[in-house]
Amino acid sequence: MLEAKNIHKIYSRTNKDVEVLKGLELRIDKGVFAAVVGPSGAGKSTLLHILGGLDSPTTGAVYFKGKDIYSLKDSALCELRNKSIGFVFQFYHLLQEFTVIENVLMPAMVGARGSFGSNEKKSALELLDMVGLDKRGEHFPSELSGGEQQRVALVRALINNPEILFCDEPTGNLDSQSGKEVISLIRSLNKDKGMTVVLVTHNLELVGSTDRLCRLEDGKLG
Repeated sequence: MLEAKNIHKIYSRTNKDVEVLKGLELRIDKGVFAAVVGPSGAGKSTLLHILGGLDSPTTGAVYFKGKDIYSLKDSALCELRNKSIGFVFQFYHLLQEFTVIENVLMPAMVGARGSFGSNEKKSALELLDMVGLDKRGEHFPSELSGGEQQRVALVRALINNPEILFCDEPTGNLDSQSGKEVISLIRSLNKDKGMTVVLVTHNLELVGSTDRLCRLEDGKLG
């Protein structure tokens, strides 16, 4: 489903270039829950952004369902991210001036170019109910706890029914209990719905029930 081939990522600094990823290879099959672990600064987030079409590699290719995503036109890559890929980040990135339901519907609105119907709102309400936030739809992010905000971010990532979910340190800003609840929801999406998940974390306690564990060290996966 997803394959990265010979990925190099080099950042240019004032005095020298820094190579973060060094010929990295990775294959993720459909329905797999994979975790990438490694210390802070190892390049985990960089890798996730490249896999998800957010940041291009210096050299190498990323294939999604056999298609090189970085050979696509910008408009086609944007559509791929919107329709087929979901993202959950360490920071919730909720829009404070919009309600919970409006935040959840934002990717659907972008994908429909501002016009969508009752089906999308029905899906949003069902997803909020799934994560225990069915009574919070008209609230604003500032009225929610950190754990609730991250659940809203998760629902937002799911609104367009993506084929793969990328999670970048999704519990990094949460207390232990809230973190466990969010990870439990992500696991259930994989087990019950067969969603492909790629989780990046430095917390080894979160990866116990994943199908595959990859360690990122010295720019390569071991």
